[in-house]
Amino acid sequence: MEMGDGRSFRRPSERRHGLGCKLDTAQPLPHPAEMLPVFEILEPTDEERNKVLALLLDFNALHTAHVIDRPHLGIVLKDPNTSEIIGGLYAVDEYNWLFIKYVIVPSALRGKGFGTKLMNEAERIARERAYVGIFLDTFDFQAKPFYLKLGFEQFGELEGDEQTPRRFFLKKVLSGE
Repeated sequence: MEMGDGRSFRRPSERRHGLGCKLDTAQPLPHPAEMLPVFEILEPTDEERNKVLALLLDFNALHTAHVIDRPHLGIVLKDPNTSEIIGGLYAVDEYNWLFIKYVIVPSALRGKGFGTKLMNEAERIARERAYVGIFLDTFDFQAKPFYLKLGFEQFGELEGDEQTPRRFFLKKVLSGE
């Protein structure tokens, strides 16, 4: 609806919230104590996953709207002859922290400083972006000692069993350094 001065107005039932969720105010919402949701266990479709994510992001935005969303980060190792990607690092922005999701150095190149160079470059970019810090997870068969040597500290662990590897959560705080 036009207001006459170029602005538009939406009735409450037409307002959109978040990632396309439309709030229907034609039907009054029940008091939380009266609302009994139905639980359904499913293998979610992309649409169902995106709906749950949209609800979470809407809630989070009330508390984190001031946090800048930065682009993902990829640093790759390439074969000099073929330009094929043979290793690298992939990280994402997580509420003013850099979350390193994947790091892989080919077996033949381990112990030659390539992992350290990848991590140092990620840390340089994290500092440039003024992140609070960097965090990652690693399994017991991966590179926990390597990350500890780089100044990371463990802040969590998921126990394993004979079929499940132990998983460690590590962080390196950058602010104030």
